[in-house]
Formats: sequence, structure tokens, C-alpha cells
Amino acid sequence: MSRFHIGVCATLLGIFLGTIVEGAPFSSDPAEVTDFYQLFNNPDAHLSLTDGPDTIYLIEEHGYPAERHYVKTEDDYIISLFRIPYSHNLQNQAEKRPIAFIQHGLFGSSDGWPVLGPDDGLPFLLSDAGYDVWMGNARGNRYSRNHTSLSTKHPSFWRFSWHEIGYYDIAAAIDYTLSTENGEGQEGIHYVGHSQGTTVMFVLMSSRPEYNKKIKTAHMLAPVAFMDHMDDFMVNSLSPYLGFHNAYSTLFCSQEFLPHNDFVLALMYSVCLPGSIVSSFCSASDETTVDQGRTNSTSDALLSGLMPAGVSTDQILHYMQEHQSAHFRQFDFGTKKNLKIYGNESPPDYPTELITTEMHLWYSDNDEMAAVEDVLRVAETLSNKVMHHMEDPLWDHGDFANNWEVRQYINDPIIAIMNEYETK
Repeated sequence: MSRFHIGVCATLLGIFLGTIVEGAPFSSDPAEVTDFYQLFNNPDAHLSLTDGPDTIYLIEEHGYPAERHYVKTEDDYIISLFRIPYSHNLQNQAEKRPIAFIQHGLFGSSDGWPVLGPDDGLPFLLSDAGYDVWMGNARGNRYSRNHTSLSTKHPSFWRFSWHEIGYYDIAAAIDYTLSTENGEGQEGIHYVGHSQGTTVMFVLMSSRPEYNKKIKTAHMLAPVAFMDHMDDFMVNSLSPYLGFHNAYSTLFCSQEFLPHNDFVLALMYSVCLPGSIVSSFCSASDETTVDQGRTNSTSDALLSGLMPAGVSTDQILHYMQEHQSAHFRQFDFGTKKNLKIYGNESPPDYPTELITTEMHLWYSDNDEMAAVEDVLRVAETLSNKVMHHMEDPLWDHGDFANNWEVRQYINDPIIAIMNEYETK
């Protein structure tokens, strides 16, 4: 996610919470939660931003083949995977191709990867390097809003955090890719995740260690596990209220936050314009970003109409809990429910020492979401890791996905590591 979207989403989170805490009556029944977005999302007399390009279009417009696959998880969610099965430049569809899987961060979707185009975008570079490329979509985003029995209008649909995304969604995606004709007989896949895309991999590899043997190399861009050293204004301001099981978190829990609709997309586009009363919270206005042109402005413009893609408020709550507890652990439901679910008053820590996969941790000094101290802390628990420290002192969280030079410093080195593994 770019600095723009991190800043805007944080701003809207503050506005949203302020409205709820000060103006909304408390209700113990989640079914009574008002759909505020629907009240403002009038379909008449305005241009539709949701009719913009999707992942298929973003791939096919450059001549690459694209596929969409639907995968059912063990807990009955239906997620979407997008695929570039082979390179039209190599015409290698008849060859056995190693699998590379890419997972987006919070508020994102598979759209975030191909927007960089064929010269810099990781999916295209991987395809032209001979890989069978897959892009995941977490439950609840614009491409993964289905369930075998639940509607998105039912609160139960939104009762998940990034724990379920890692434990169920990523597991199902890995198994599915290995079950395809090209995947059959392959020992595993290569994995790349950014931000929440790293959190969910830590969850899966520690909670279901049998999946370690299905991962050849894992590349964690801006890895997020421990979070107590995070120095973000909005997180520091909100986590004292949302990082615990209380009335605030109860009001906020298990509902859709920033859905992918015209109202939210228009608000995202407009809220950080110069002169906005909340523009000071938007990191896109940071002088370093503007003056030095650190991000790909073309992809930033495209993403403004594609993100946010939709998340559950429980994903945000889980991160807020991590920030307050200084633990990397499962969701805190409160003492009573914790005893019922976990058999303990507190949720259990993720046993990251059980991760044996070759983990490549890509981190930087200026990352507002993944502090160096927190990255090093999780690294200490990993027996098979390689550290990649970014030399650029300005390199931050969004740079791992959308820096102007991301190909040189991230994408090409990752592909080189994968190629080295494949040639062993």
C-alpha cells in the first residue's frame, strides 16, 4: 500500500471511530449496526468509480494471459485468485513452470501488483522469468466477498481477522495452486507478501507448520508481526481505545470497513486534496514524497480508483491489540470468550520458532508500520532467515510495493533468489 492510502485510511478510520464513539447508541446486537456507507452511496447523478479496471484488465492490457479462479476455504469462504499462467513473450505454456504466489497488504487487493506495468510490476517480471504467477485476495475484499451460506450483509460474514486469512485463505490458495496441472508434482511455491501479506504467512507457518514444506522461499516485504515499536500517529492515538476488549472495540467489531463502493472511493480521492481540513493527516502530502518523486505516480493515480478494496474491522482491531500487548498472538475476545476458545484468559502467542521455511525479511529504517526493533524481534525466533536491510534512509512502508526504483531494489533481487533456488 502506498503512503497515500496508508494516510487516508488512517484518517478515515479516525473520522469513522469518532462518529461511532460520540454519536452512535450502544447495541449488543451486531445485526443492528447501521450501514452508514449505504446511506451516502447514492447511485444516481454521479460517475461510477467502481466500474474502473480490475486485475484481469490490468494484466491483459499488456498482452499477458489472465485467469480468475475461485477457491473455497475450509471454513466456507470463497476467495478469488488471479493468475498469469505463462509468459506471452516466452510462449512457455508447454513447460513445467515454478509457482510464485503474491499476497497484498491491508486495504489492498491483487490490483496493487500489476498497476506498475510490465517494466516494473512483479507479476510481469516473474512471468517473463518463467514462473506460473498467482495473486491472492483476502476474504472480504472486492474479489473475495462470497461464502457458501453467509451474505456480506450478515455480521457473521465479517467475523474474521488476519488470523483466519492466514490460517484458511493462504492455506487454501497454496493447496489450490499445487493442485493445478502445472502444480502437480511440484514440492512447493515461492511466496511474496507485503505488510499484512507477511503477517498472514507468519500465522500460517507457525499455526500449521506442515505448510513449511510447501514453501520454497518466502519474501516478507515490510514484515509485520510484533508491533509495539510502531510509531504511527493514528495507531498511537487509537490503539489505547481499540487495543482492548471494551465498549469501543465491541461497537467497532465484525463489520465491513471502507467497502469498495463509489462513496468511499470518491472520499478517498478527495479527502487529502490541498485545503482539506484533514489533509495534514495524509502522508501523500509529505514534502519528501512530493519533492523527490519517490513513488510511481502513474500507479498511484490508478490505485486511487481501486483502493480501499474492503476489510473487516476485526483485522484492524487485531493489529491494535498487537500494538498494545507487545505480543504476536491470536485475537483477544475478552477473558470469558478466551477461556472458552483458548482455555486461557489470554490468547496464545504464535509459535514462530516452528517456522522452518527460508524466510527473507526485507526491512528499512524509515518504515512507519514495521519498526526495525519489531522486525529484529521476530527474526530472532526464525531458524532459517536472511535479512535484507534497505540502505536508503528514506525507504518506508509503501516503498516496498510502489517505489519508483522497486524493480532494482526489490523485484529483481527477489527473482534472482528464486532462480537460484530453482537451479540448485
